[in-house]
Amino acid sequence: MDKTVIVTGADGFIGHHFVEHLLVTRPSWRQHLICSFSHGGVAERLTRAPRIAQALAAGQVEVHVADLTRPLSRQLVQRVVGSDVIVNFASRSHVDTSLAEPAAFFRDNVDIALNVLELARALEPGLVVQISTDEVYGPAAAGTRHVEWDPIVPSNPYAASKAAQEAAAAAWWRAYDVPVLITNTMNNIGERQAAEKFVPMIIRRVQRGEVVPIHAVRDGDQWIVGSRHYLHARNHADAVLFLIDHFAGNVPSYRYAKSEKPLRFHIAGEHEIDNLTLAQHVAEAVGKPLVHELHDAHSARPGHDLRYALDASALAELGWRAPVDLWQSLARTVRWTLANPEWLD
Repeated sequence: MDKTVIVTGADGFIGHHFVEHLLVTRPSWRQHLICSFSHGGVAERLTRAPRIAQALAAGQVEVHVADLTRPLSRQLVQRVVGSDVIVNFASRSHVDTSLAEPAAFFRDNVDIALNVLELARALEPGLVVQISTDEVYGPAAAGTRHVEWDPIVPSNPYAASKAAQEAAAAAWWRAYDVPVLITNTMNNIGERQAAEKFVPMIIRRVQRGEVVPIHAVRDGDQWIVGSRHYLHARNHADAVLFLIDHFAGNVPSYRYAKSEKPLRFHIAGEHEIDNLTLAQHVAEAVGKPLVHELHDAHSARPGHDLRYALDASALAELGWRAPVDLWQSLARTVRWTLANPEWLD
Protein backbone atom coordinates (compact mmCIF):
# COMPACT_ATOMS: atom_id res chain seq x y z
CA MET A 1 0.00 0.00 0.00
CA ASP A 2 1.36 3.42 -0.99
CA LYS A 3 2.31 5.82 1.79
CA THR A 4 3.12 9.46 2.27
CA VAL A 5 6.27 9.93 4.36
CA ILE A 6 7.64 13.05 6.04
CA VAL A 7 11.45 12.98 6.23
CA THR A 8 12.97 15.61 8.51
CA GLY A 9 16.65 16.39 8.06
CA ALA A 10 16.52 15.12 4.47
CA ASP A 11 19.38 17.52 3.66
CA GLY A 12 21.58 15.61 6.13
CA PHE A 13 23.89 12.71 5.34
CA ILE A 14 21.77 9.77 6.50
CA GLY A 15 18.47 11.49 5.75
CA HIS A 16 19.20 12.01 2.06
CA HIS A 17 20.27 8.37 1.70
CA PHE A 18 16.89 7.37 3.12
CA VAL A 19 15.11 9.61 0.59
CA GLU A 20 17.10 8.03 -2.23
CA HIS A 21 16.43 4.53 -0.93
CA LEU A 22 12.68 5.16 -0.88
CA LEU A 23 12.82 6.45 -4.45
CA VAL A 24 14.48 3.20 -5.55
CA THR A 25 12.45 0.73 -3.49
CA ARG A 26 9.09 2.54 -3.08
CA PRO A 27 8.89 4.80 -6.15
CA SER A 28 5.13 5.31 -5.80
CA TRP A 29 5.36 6.67 -2.25
CA ARG A 30 5.13 10.43 -1.80
CA GLN A 31 7.77 12.21 0.26
CA HIS A 32 7.66 15.53 2.08
CA LEU A 33 11.19 16.65 2.96
CA ILE A 34 11.48 19.14 5.82
CA CYS A 35 14.93 20.73 5.69
CA SER A 36 16.60 23.67 7.41
CA PHE A 37 19.80 23.60 5.30
CA SER A 38 21.76 24.41 8.45
CA HIS A 39 23.57 22.44 11.19
CA GLY A 40 25.27 20.22 8.59
CA GLY A 41 22.44 20.14 6.05
CA VAL A 42 23.65 20.59 2.48
CA ALA A 43 21.33 21.41 -0.43
CA GLU A 44 23.63 19.62 -2.89
CA ARG A 45 22.82 16.31 -1.24
CA LEU A 46 19.41 16.70 -2.84
CA THR A 47 20.25 18.55 -6.04
CA ARG A 48 23.38 16.54 -6.93
CA ALA A 49 22.06 13.06 -6.11
CA PRO A 50 20.65 12.09 -9.54
CA ARG A 51 17.58 10.15 -8.37
CA ILE A 52 16.58 12.82 -5.88
CA ALA A 53 17.12 15.63 -8.40
CA GLN A 54 14.93 13.82 -10.94
CA ALA A 55 12.22 13.25 -8.33
CA LEU A 56 12.30 16.93 -7.36
CA ALA A 57 11.88 17.95 -11.00
CA ALA A 58 9.00 15.51 -11.40
CA GLY A 59 7.23 16.66 -8.23
CA GLN A 60 7.54 13.19 -6.70
CA VAL A 61 9.12 14.70 -3.59
CA GLU A 62 8.45 18.13 -2.14
CA VAL A 63 10.92 20.18 -0.11
CA HIS A 64 9.68 22.37 2.74
CA VAL A 65 12.25 24.76 4.22
CA ALA A 66 11.71 25.19 7.95
CA ASP A 67 13.73 25.72 11.11
CA LEU A 68 12.77 22.71 13.20
CA THR A 69 14.04 24.40 16.36
CA ARG A 70 10.88 26.54 16.01
CA PRO A 71 7.25 25.39 15.87
CA LEU A 72 6.17 24.67 12.31
CA SER A 73 3.88 27.16 10.60
CA ARG A 74 0.19 26.40 10.26
CA GLN A 75 0.60 26.61 6.48
CA LEU A 76 3.32 23.92 6.42
CA VAL A 77 1.32 21.65 8.68
CA GLN A 78 -1.65 21.92 6.33
CA ARG A 79 0.52 20.98 3.36
CA VAL A 80 1.60 17.69 4.96
CA VAL A 81 -1.81 16.64 6.33
CA GLY A 82 -2.54 13.01 5.51
CA SER A 83 1.05 11.78 5.96
CA ASP A 84 1.29 8.18 7.14
CA VAL A 85 4.82 8.14 8.59
CA ILE A 86 7.28 10.67 10.05
CA VAL A 87 10.99 9.76 10.13
CA ASN A 88 12.98 12.24 12.22
CA PHE A 89 16.60 12.35 11.08
CA ALA A 90 16.90 16.07 11.93
CA SER A 91 19.58 16.68 14.53
CA ARG A 92 22.78 18.51 15.20
CA SER A 93 25.31 15.69 15.37
CA HIS A 94 28.89 16.94 15.67
CA VAL A 95 30.39 15.95 19.02
CA ASP A 96 33.16 18.58 18.94
CA THR A 97 30.61 21.34 18.32
CA SER A 98 28.52 20.07 21.22
CA LEU A 99 31.55 20.26 23.49
CA ALA A 100 32.29 23.83 22.38
CA GLU A 101 28.66 25.06 22.51
CA PRO A 102 26.92 22.66 24.90
CA ALA A 103 23.88 24.65 26.01
CA ALA A 104 22.85 25.95 22.56
CA PHE A 105 23.54 22.57 20.98
CA PHE A 106 21.49 20.71 23.59
CA ARG A 107 18.56 23.14 23.34
CA ASP A 108 18.49 22.87 19.54
CA ASN A 109 18.22 19.08 19.55
CA VAL A 110 15.57 19.06 22.26
CA ASP A 111 13.53 21.71 20.41
CA ILE A 112 13.79 19.72 17.17
CA ALA A 113 12.37 16.62 18.85
CA LEU A 114 9.59 18.55 20.56
CA ASN A 115 8.48 20.24 17.34
CA VAL A 116 8.49 16.97 15.41
CA LEU A 117 6.48 15.28 18.15
CA GLU A 118 3.99 18.16 18.19
CA LEU A 119 3.70 17.82 14.41
CA ALA A 120 2.90 14.15 14.98
CA ARG A 121 0.22 15.09 17.52
CA ALA A 122 -1.39 17.34 14.92
CA LEU A 123 -1.19 14.87 12.03
CA GLU A 124 -1.80 11.55 13.84
CA PRO A 125 0.35 9.40 11.52
CA GLY A 126 0.61 5.63 11.85
CA LEU A 127 4.29 5.72 12.87
CA VAL A 128 6.94 8.18 14.08
CA VAL A 129 10.53 6.91 13.82
CA GLN A 130 12.97 8.77 16.09
CA ILE A 131 16.49 8.20 14.77
CA SER A 132 19.00 8.05 17.61
CA THR A 133 22.55 6.93 18.27
CA ASP A 134 24.59 4.31 20.08
CA GLU A 135 26.27 7.14 21.98
CA VAL A 136 23.32 7.56 24.38
CA TYR A 137 24.52 4.44 26.22
CA GLY A 138 28.08 5.68 26.65
CA PRO A 139 31.08 3.41 26.05
CA ALA A 140 30.73 -0.34 25.82
CA ALA A 141 33.15 -2.44 27.86
CA ALA A 142 35.33 -4.91 26.00
CA GLY A 143 33.42 -8.04 25.05
CA THR A 144 29.99 -6.51 25.68
CA ARG A 145 27.25 -5.01 23.53
CA HIS A 146 24.46 -2.73 24.63
CA VAL A 147 20.97 -4.17 24.29
CA GLU A 148 17.78 -2.17 23.86
CA TRP A 149 16.84 -0.27 27.03
CA ASP A 150 20.24 -0.62 28.68
CA PRO A 151 20.96 2.29 31.09
CA ILE A 152 21.45 5.64 29.33
CA VAL A 153 24.77 7.18 30.44
CA PRO A 154 25.95 9.67 27.75
CA SER A 155 29.49 11.03 27.74
CA ASN A 156 29.09 14.35 25.90
CA PRO A 157 26.42 17.02 25.24
CA TYR A 158 25.57 15.59 21.81
CA ALA A 159 24.87 12.14 23.24
CA ALA A 160 22.94 13.69 26.12
CA SER A 161 20.80 15.70 23.70
CA LYS A 162 19.96 12.54 21.75
CA ALA A 163 19.00 10.84 25.01
CA ALA A 164 16.73 13.81 25.73
CA GLN A 165 15.11 13.38 22.30
CA GLU A 166 14.44 9.74 23.17
CA ALA A 167 12.96 10.71 26.53
CA ALA A 168 10.62 13.18 24.86
CA ALA A 169 9.55 10.55 22.31
CA ALA A 170 8.77 8.08 25.12
CA ALA A 171 6.79 10.74 27.03
CA TRP A 172 4.72 11.70 23.97
CA TRP A 173 4.07 7.98 23.37
CA ARG A 174 2.83 7.56 26.94
CA ALA A 175 0.97 10.85 27.37
CA TYR A 176 -0.51 11.37 23.92
CA ASP A 177 -0.39 7.93 22.25
CA VAL A 178 2.02 9.16 19.55
CA PRO A 179 3.07 5.92 17.77
CA VAL A 180 6.81 6.14 18.46
CA LEU A 181 9.57 3.75 17.41
CA ILE A 182 13.15 4.60 18.47
CA THR A 183 16.19 3.36 16.56
CA ASN A 184 19.81 3.50 17.67
CA THR A 185 22.53 3.20 15.08
CA MET A 186 26.31 3.23 14.93
CA ASN A 187 28.82 5.01 12.71
CA ASN A 188 27.46 5.40 9.19
CA ILE A 189 29.59 5.71 6.06
CA GLY A 190 28.68 6.54 2.50
CA GLU A 191 28.60 9.04 -0.32
CA ARG A 192 28.27 12.79 0.36
CA GLN A 193 29.33 12.52 3.99
CA ALA A 194 30.58 15.62 5.79
CA ALA A 195 34.29 16.12 5.14
CA GLU A 196 35.27 16.14 8.84
CA LYS A 197 33.92 12.63 9.42
CA PHE A 198 36.38 9.77 9.84
CA VAL A 199 36.28 8.04 6.44
CA PRO A 200 36.39 11.23 4.31
CA MET A 201 39.17 12.52 6.56
CA ILE A 202 41.19 9.33 5.98
CA ILE A 203 40.69 9.55 2.21
CA ARG A 204 41.77 13.20 2.12
CA ARG A 205 44.86 12.71 4.27
CA VAL A 206 45.97 9.50 2.54
CA GLN A 207 45.66 11.21 -0.84
CA ARG A 208 47.86 14.06 0.36
CA GLY A 209 50.37 11.86 2.17
CA GLU A 210 49.41 13.40 5.51
CA VAL A 211 49.33 11.75 8.92
CA VAL A 212 46.02 10.14 9.91
CA PRO A 213 45.36 10.45 13.67
CA ILE A 214 44.00 7.25 15.24
CA HIS A 215 42.50 7.54 18.72
CA ALA A 216 43.43 4.93 21.30
CA VAL A 217 44.20 4.58 25.00
CA ARG A 218 47.43 3.38 26.51
CA ASP A 219 47.32 0.22 28.63
CA GLY A 220 50.77 -0.21 30.09
CA ASP A 221 53.16 -0.52 27.14
CA GLN A 222 50.37 -1.21 24.64
CA TRP A 223 47.73 0.85 22.86
CA ILE A 224 44.08 -0.16 22.66
CA VAL A 225 42.61 1.31 19.48
CA GLY A 226 39.00 2.51 19.41
CA SER A 227 36.48 0.41 17.50
CA ARG A 228 33.02 0.68 15.97
CA HIS A 229 30.49 -1.34 13.95
CA TYR A 230 30.41 0.67 10.72
CA LEU A 231 27.31 0.66 8.50
CA HIS A 232 26.61 2.14 5.08
CA ALA A 233 23.85 4.76 5.23
CA ARG A 234 21.85 2.92 2.55
CA ASN A 235 21.87 -0.21 4.75
CA HIS A 236 20.63 1.99 7.58
CA ALA A 237 17.90 3.32 5.28
CA ASP A 238 16.92 -0.23 4.34
CA ALA A 239 16.54 -1.16 8.02
CA VAL A 240 14.33 1.88 8.71
CA LEU A 241 12.13 0.99 5.74
CA PHE A 242 11.94 -2.59 7.01
CA LEU A 243 10.65 -1.29 10.34
CA ILE A 244 8.12 0.98 8.62
CA ASP A 245 6.79 -2.00 6.68
CA HIS A 246 6.39 -3.95 9.93
CA PHE A 247 5.04 -1.32 12.31
CA ALA A 248 3.30 1.54 10.46
CA GLY A 249 -0.23 1.50 11.89
CA ASN A 250 0.72 -1.30 14.27
CA VAL A 251 2.54 0.34 17.19
CA PRO A 252 1.70 -0.96 20.70
CA SER A 253 0.00 1.60 22.91
CA TYR A 254 0.94 2.53 26.48
CA ARG A 255 -2.28 4.31 27.35
CA TYR A 256 -4.25 1.08 27.13
CA ALA A 257 -1.63 -1.03 28.91
CA LYS A 258 -0.54 -2.91 25.80
CA SER A 259 3.14 -2.16 26.43
CA GLU A 260 5.34 -0.57 29.08
CA LYS A 261 7.96 0.91 26.74
CA PRO A 262 7.88 2.20 23.18
CA LEU A 263 9.39 0.11 20.42
CA ARG A 264 13.18 0.33 20.15
CA PHE A 265 15.53 -1.41 17.72
CA HIS A 266 19.29 -1.27 17.24
CA ILE A 267 20.61 -0.89 13.68
CA ALA A 268 24.27 -1.88 13.55
CA GLY A 269 26.86 -3.13 11.10
CA GLU A 270 27.71 -6.80 11.12
CA HIS A 271 31.47 -6.41 11.77
CA GLU A 272 33.27 -4.71 14.63
CA ILE A 273 36.41 -3.10 13.26
CA ASP A 274 39.04 -1.04 15.03
CA ASN A 275 39.79 2.37 13.58
CA LEU A 276 43.34 1.53 12.54
CA THR A 277 42.17 -1.48 10.52
CA LEU A 278 39.50 0.67 8.91
CA ALA A 279 42.10 3.29 7.99
CA GLN A 280 44.30 0.59 6.45
CA HIS A 281 41.41 -0.67 4.31
CA VAL A 282 40.60 2.87 3.17
CA ALA A 283 44.24 3.52 2.28
CA GLU A 284 44.37 0.28 0.30
CA ALA A 285 41.25 1.33 -1.62
CA VAL A 286 42.77 4.77 -2.29
CA GLY A 287 45.95 3.06 -3.51
CA LYS A 288 48.41 4.93 -1.31
CA PRO A 289 50.21 4.03 1.95
CA LEU A 290 48.75 4.90 5.32
CA VAL A 291 50.82 7.18 7.54
CA HIS A 292 49.28 7.24 10.99
CA GLU A 293 49.86 8.23 14.60
CA LEU A 294 48.11 6.93 17.69
CA HIS A 295 46.66 9.74 19.82
CA ASP A 296 45.42 9.40 23.38
CA ALA A 297 41.64 9.53 23.06
CA HIS A 298 40.93 11.08 26.43
CA SER A 299 43.33 14.02 26.11
CA ALA A 300 42.83 14.54 22.35
CA ARG A 301 39.04 14.32 22.37
CA PRO A 302 37.48 14.64 25.84
CA GLY A 303 33.91 13.37 25.88
CA HIS A 304 34.51 10.83 23.13
CA ASP A 305 34.18 7.13 23.86
CA LEU A 306 36.72 4.53 22.80
CA ARG A 307 34.31 1.74 21.93
CA TYR A 308 30.66 1.55 21.00
CA ALA A 309 28.83 -1.72 20.45
CA LEU A 310 25.15 -2.47 19.94
CA ASP A 311 23.42 -5.82 20.07
CA ALA A 312 21.21 -5.80 16.96
CA SER A 313 19.83 -9.33 17.41
CA ALA A 314 16.24 -8.08 17.91
CA LEU A 315 16.18 -6.60 14.42
CA ALA A 316 17.85 -9.72 12.99
CA GLU A 317 15.25 -11.92 14.67
CA LEU A 318 12.56 -9.83 13.00
CA GLY A 319 14.16 -10.81 9.69
CA TRP A 320 16.35 -7.89 8.58
CA ARG A 321 19.75 -8.43 6.95
CA ALA A 322 22.03 -5.73 5.56
CA PRO A 323 21.78 -5.77 1.72
CA VAL A 324 25.46 -4.86 1.17
CA ASP A 325 28.32 -5.96 3.44
CA LEU A 326 30.80 -3.57 5.03
CA TRP A 327 33.75 -4.21 2.74
CA GLN A 328 31.74 -3.72 -0.46
CA SER A 329 30.20 -0.61 1.07
CA LEU A 330 33.58 0.79 2.06
CA ALA A 331 35.16 0.16 -1.35
CA ARG A 332 32.18 1.75 -3.11
CA THR A 333 32.31 4.77 -0.81
CA VAL A 334 36.03 5.33 -1.45
CA ARG A 335 35.63 4.97 -5.24
CA TRP A 336 32.73 7.42 -5.30
CA THR A 337 34.53 9.96 -3.10
CA LEU A 338 37.69 9.83 -5.22
CA ALA A 339 35.53 10.49 -8.29
CA ASN A 340 33.77 13.39 -6.52
CA PRO A 341 36.60 15.15 -4.65
CA GLU A 342 34.57 18.30 -3.98
CA TRP A 343 32.99 16.42 -1.08
CA LEU A 344 36.39 16.23 0.62
CA ASP A 345 36.58 20.03 1.00
